[in-house]
Amino acid sequence: MEHHEEKKGLLAEAVALREGGRKEEAREALVALAARYPDDAEIAYQTAWAHDVLGLEAEAVPYYERALAETGTEAATAIALTPEDRRGALLGLGSTYRVLGRYEDAVTLLTGAVGEFPEDGALRTFLGMALYNTGRHHESVRTLLRLLAATSEDPSVRAYKRAIEHYAEDLDATE
Repeated sequence: MEHHEEKKGLLAEAVALREGGRKEEAREALVALAARYPDDAEIAYQTAWAHDVLGLEAEAVPYYERALAETGTEAATAIALTPEDRRGALLGLGSTYRVLGRYEDAVTLLTGAVGEFPEDGALRTFLGMALYNTGRHHESVRTLLRLLAATSEDPSVRAYKRAIEHYAEDLDATE
């Protein structure tokens, strides 16, 4: 139990560094923790995030992938992500793939993420952007229109919700 408490304390210290604006120190501490605890998905996720906030997207990818990996035979000893952290890691990795020009990887990952978290508007937004980047403009606009119709509080958008939903299904419709 002491080992677990020590690890939690070290992770909390590293996250506090990041939240306190000491991003490079946080990244260094998290890289060391990730090396020490390679099966801990939460540490891998926090390490990915520490790279992302510094604009080190390519370096973040393996940590995101590790955080989201199925642990297989090591499942009993591995620490998995909470659903909220899993959602955040999926969003982070999908967005990072997109920033790096890995558009098909972004679409594949974000499509699965939207299937897992269908009510998450941020995942659907990034999926719409990735679809656009792959040249699937109709799917992109459809995804974003559906999101707009479902989530907008703008009265003028709400007034046309049914029309927006209709046109989202057939962008070439004239009536």
